[in-house]
Amino acid sequence: MITPSEFASDTPTRRIRLDVAYDGTDFSGWARQPGLRTVCGVLEEKLGTVLRNPVTLTVAGRTDAGVHARAQVCHLDVEPAWLDQRSFDGRPEALVRRLARLLPADIAVMDARWVPGEFDARFSALRRHYEYRLTTAPWGPEPTRARDTAPWTRPADLDAVRQASSRLVGLHDFAAFCRRREGATTIRELQRFDWRAEPDPRGPDAPGAAEVWTASVSADAFCWSMVRSLVGAVMAVGEGRRDQEWIAGLLLETQRASSVPVAPACGLSLVGVDYPAEADLAARNLTTREVRPGPDRGPGAGPGSGPGSGPGSGSGCCGG
Repeated sequence: MITPSEFASDTPTRRIRLDVAYDGTDFSGWARQPGLRTVCGVLEEKLGTVLRNPVTLTVAGRTDAGVHARAQVCHLDVEPAWLDQRSFDGRPEALVRRLARLLPADIAVMDARWVPGEFDARFSALRRHYEYRLTTAPWGPEPTRARDTAPWTRPADLDAVRQASSRLVGLHDFAAFCRRREGATTIRELQRFDWRAEPDPRGPDAPGAAEVWTASVSADAFCWSMVRSLVGAVMAVGEGRRDQEWIAGLLLETQRASSVPVAPACGLSLVGVDYPAEADLAARNLTTREVRPGPDRGPGAGPGSGPGSGPGSGSGCCGG
């Protein structure tokens, strides 16, 4: 186990950005938790082994247990001397090959590079992009995609799902869709929520009989459990169990609505995080930390009205 050095170092640190992908099936989420296998915990352990020093990761968006990522972003601060080993020669990109030999098959670090000190994986982010994948096939997902595709056996109308999804786009208080977290805002700007359908080649030709539906969901940030709750809610409308007015009414709620179902974790993947140009990083960090007024509310309205937190707001590896 890597332990901190016995002496304090005055050496200036530099920042490294990591682009990471993982299959979340066998992880208890991103954030480190004692006694549990988490993405952050495994990555920090292997990075500490390679760099011969303990590290702390800050992430763009903390994912829950069972949720996947194709384009997660995190950063860590290192002393340049840690990369003076012969296999690094001062190049952070050498981490990719070194970690590939140490990491389990369900995590991959795809890129590692120096970034300015103003870059913050969490606070510099402009928006996050998720996809939710489900199948309407009565026999369930294709076996090779069973870990990232949720089975949806109840019949649903895609046009109704799309209509319900469009009602939620915009700047709103999404308290009804979020698990409460003390001091964290539920005000978000949902910038995209649309669906595409593809026929399942194993099924009959009749539309809707066996299809794969994929939702594209983008926002400046997401609160805890928000995407899966959005999907669960609009699918309830598509199934005819709820109507369009119910969806609109949820935006008026000020706390988590027990009537909102949460879609299975396996269908959700983080697929992208957008950042500004390097010259705009510092300004973006300040903007993200500012208090955001809600729609039809004054500045500072509601508890935790600052926008900085995504799922599981907090410091270190729990940032998002």
